[in-house]
Amino acid sequence: MTQHPSASRLAPANPPRQQRSASTPARLGLAFSALALLSACGNVHNVEVGAIPDDYRTRHPIVVSQAETAIDIPVSSSESKLTLSSRSRVEEFARHFNADKIDTMRVLVPYGSANERAAEQVSRDVVKVLRKNHVGGRQIMVMPYSAVGDTGPTPIRLAYSTLVAKTGPCGRWPADLGDTSENKNYFNFGCASQQNLAAQIADPRDLLGPRGMDPADAQRRTTVIDKYRNGEVTSADAMDAESDYDW
Repeated sequence: MTQHPSASRLAPANPPRQQRSASTPARLGLAFSALALLSACGNVHNVEVGAIPDDYRTRHPIVVSQAETAIDIPVSSSESKLTLSSRSRVEEFARHFNADKIDTMRVLVPYGSANERAAEQVSRDVVKVLRKNHVGGRQIMVMPYSAVGDTGPTPIRLAYSTLVAKTGPCGRWPADLGDTSENKNYFNFGCASQQNLAAQIADPRDLLGPRGMDPADAQRRTTVIDKYRNGEVTSADAMDAESDYDW
């Protein structure tokens, strides 16, 4: 029996089952390879290798903590008021106190010591100097402290608590500097820079959160809008000390 020519054209052209099953793993392999390449483009900044962080800001963070600022004013048994050098130290301490904007200051006066009477008289002069340097009377707390049996020039202490920004101590070398196989900076790297930055911060509270915004200047805003409507220059006049680089 002779087969009709159209029968061969109508026969299904599907590949064998073995060929289809062999091509499926190849497609899956290509898909997994593409996913692996895409995953390599992910963010790797949070990956930390090793026990020591490679960022000096993490190793030596600036921490805001409470600390006490204090000075001691030695008092001999023959004194009845502040000496010139002690007076200048009290005046400088008052300026720091006002700059830090603290509410109260403690004036600690010794009792039970050999110079107890002299310290009491000098403490009155201390309060007068503080008052003259714009420290309010309600901000000064005169408090006694025990110095029983002390025969030397037991001091009067001026102290107040405030917030300070600081880092940990520098100068620690836990590893050999010659070992550079990991190509990382050494442990003490950046510690001095962090300490200098912390010392330059005027108000450590700025590290804890932003300051509140001042109210808008309605008068200045009205002036600028009027100038804008009249086609005038809205910027402020340049200061005399400002340079225009027209040399």
